[in-house]
Amino acid sequence: MQNLSGVLNSKGFKQVTQGLDAFFGSVSVARRFRVAIDKSAYDLGTWANASGLSVTWDTCEYRSGDKWNHPLIYPGIPRYQRIKLSRAACGDSQTVQEWLQATARENEPLTGAVALLDWIGQATVTWELREFFPVGWGISEFNAAGGQVAMETLELVHTGFLNDGFAPGQPGATAPQAPGTKG
Repeated sequence: MQNLSGVLNSKGFKQVTQGLDAFFGSVSVARRFRVAIDKSAYDLGTWANASGLSVTWDTCEYRSGDKWNHPLIYPGIPRYQRIKLSRAACGDSQTVQEWLQATARENEPLTGAVALLDWIGQATVTWELREFFPVGWGISEFNAAGGQVAMETLELVHTGFLNDGFAPGQPGATAPQAPGTKG
């Protein structure tokens, strides 16, 4: 019988992982996220916590003259929360500092992605962020007596992760038409 390291280092690795995926299902481990910036030398590494990946829509109501008692409701402007990332300070924290320094000098909105990783480290779900930039960074208090891990936090704003065709710079982006008008 072949040892486990021999199996993992051989061509059969793909078969083993497919078999494990069939048994366990292709699931993501919620404690592993990777944050990367497109067109940049900065890979912000993996993070332990990510919050704020959500969207809500304003609602638009239209009442026509002959049906005042029956309003038509349409989705309005999407609103995206700020993304808050945290992890134990590590070697990737220096890369974040370099990115923050570069951003402070020339604040150009960038594109990038937050990817949820599976048990092997492969992305299972990716949220592509448009026009994002940092709005906050911090590190927990240093206390030698406490013996706690120093936690780094990063906060990002963005214009969205949905490919809805309305974001600036997207191909085919057009303004939505008002109800009852022809486009």
